[in-house]
Amino acid sequence: MLFRTFLSPVAGALLALGLCSGAVAQSPYPNKPVKVMVALPAGGSADMIARVVSQKLGEQLGQSFVVENKAGGSGQIGMPQVARAAPDGYTLAVSPASFLTTNKSIFKQLPYDPEADFQPISTLVNQPMVLVVKDKTQFPNVASIVAQAKAQPGRLTYASSGDGSPQHLGALMFETRTHAPMLHVPYKGGAPAINDTLAGNVDMLFAVLPEALPHIQSGKLHALGLMSPQRSALLPHVPTMVESGYADLNLSAWVALLAPAKTPADIVAKLNQAVHTLLQSDVKDKLASSGMEPVASTPEALKAMIASDLKLHAELVKAAGLQPQ
Repeated sequence: MLFRTFLSPVAGALLALGLCSGAVAQSPYPNKPVKVMVALPAGGSADMIARVVSQKLGEQLGQSFVVENKAGGSGQIGMPQVARAAPDGYTLAVSPASFLTTNKSIFKQLPYDPEADFQPISTLVNQPMVLVVKDKTQFPNVASIVAQAKAQPGRLTYASSGDGSPQHLGALMFETRTHAPMLHVPYKGGAPAINDTLAGNVDMLFAVLPEALPHIQSGKLHALGLMSPQRSALLPHVPTMVESGYADLNLSAWVALLAPAKTPADIVAKLNQAVHTLLQSDVKDKLASSGMEPVASTPEALKAMIASDLKLHAELVKAAGLQPQ
């Protein structure tokens, strides 16, 4: 009896400790703030998407989702930080397609592996590309760009948000498929690329529509053609590249949500479901009014799209004759 009485408090204490430990281990995700990395400057479309989505994720899941910008190196500063983060769901990335696809062909070495280092969660939006200029007198249509670029190879300039960015890829597709060589002027993000186009320091920009839309609507930039199968309801007067006489010039700059590789499946599933829910809320109309096509996917579908676009973008870079840097 004495032995049994002695063990009871010990057993009870151990049992209580075990229950408490179990309660901590099983605390539902998320139970602290989540960092959402954007490897681009604030002000661009990817940053805007990240902030809208993060706010809604926080409202749905009851924790703060805090956007952190780490710009530079075409994603090579911010993306490795996500790749090296603990796979616990508390560090995520909102990334443009180019950081996961084109970069592998543009750079000799990347400090991350686009396929092995990340766990896809869901696509967030598709963004059509649009060719814009400041001087609509000199460049009234797409044909005028092609004619001048052929007459003076390498003289016309185009901005981008960096090597391997959607803007760069759009221009590469345009150059190689129209045989109109131009000069690439890279910037550290979409906002500075837009600003120098507005200032007339470069001739044109193959912009993601959300970044260019306010300037097109205000008349500060002139839209020549959409790299999309159909016209945009927001710009019904702007023809597609196909309508302008240039086939095979379709390109969408998608943006996706990612986590570090080996993030637990239940956390991935929870985040994926939350994305599907928020893209059916008022966020859908907000993003669409900015020129984006809100679209959620499964993690598997996003993984397959990354693999497919890696091949497509490698073909474009090779066709353009670019050597990895």
